This record gives sequence, structure tokens and C-alpha cells, in this order.
Amino acid sequence: MIELMLEAERAMAVGLLDQAERLYRQVVAADPRNAIAIVGLARVALERGDQRTTYLEARRALVLDPDNPAASHLAMRMAEVMRGRGEPLPDEGPSRVEAPTAEQSTDDRAGLVDRILRRRR
Repeated sequence: MIELMLEAERAMAVGLLDQAERLYRQVVAADPRNAIAIVGLARVALERGDQRTTYLEARRALVLDPDNPAASHLAMRMAEVMRGRGEPLPDEGPSRVEAPTAEQSTDDRAGLVDRILRRRR
């Protein structure tokens, strides 16, 4: 499993997105609870400019590992970008979603920082 993950990372590093995706999918097929491989799929989607898939894969990884900082960052960033364009998030339904206020964004970031600091203790 580790070998496949390392090979996927090498493929990502040189821009071989199809190969990286194939390898990450092999890992997920063998271990559906591998949040790191799912974050890899989110990163592939991000490199392709597919923000919706990036968001969905990051959220999927967070279900498995709520303290995963990479998944949390990707999900929050994609949510911010999509909300900024007035798009509903895939898991929020068809209604228009307003962009978060500065106060809400600060609260979200503070919550993330608190979770990261708790994880280090």
C-alpha cells in the first residue's frame, strides 16, 4: 500500500494526474478508509480545476478522519470559493448560499486552529 501511495505522490509531483488518480483509486479500492488516499484524489481534482470534486473528496476524507488538516483545508477553501461565486455546495441543496461574513470566516478559522492545537497535545 505504501509503495502505491509513494508512486502516486511521485506522479503528482511531475504532473502525471491520470497515473496519480489511478494509483490513489487502487489504494482506496484496497482500503476504503484510507483518508490520505482520498485527499490525494481531492488534490488530483484540484490540479484539474474541478473544485466540486475537490470539495466532495475532501469532505469524504473528513468523514473518515475529522482531524485531517489537509482535508479540512481543501474542504474549507473550496467551500469559500464556491460560496464566493454564489454556488450552493453539493451537500447544501439547490438554494443560493451567501458568502460568509468576515466574522464567520474568522470563527471557522479559529475552530480549525483549535482542532489542530488539540491534536498536538
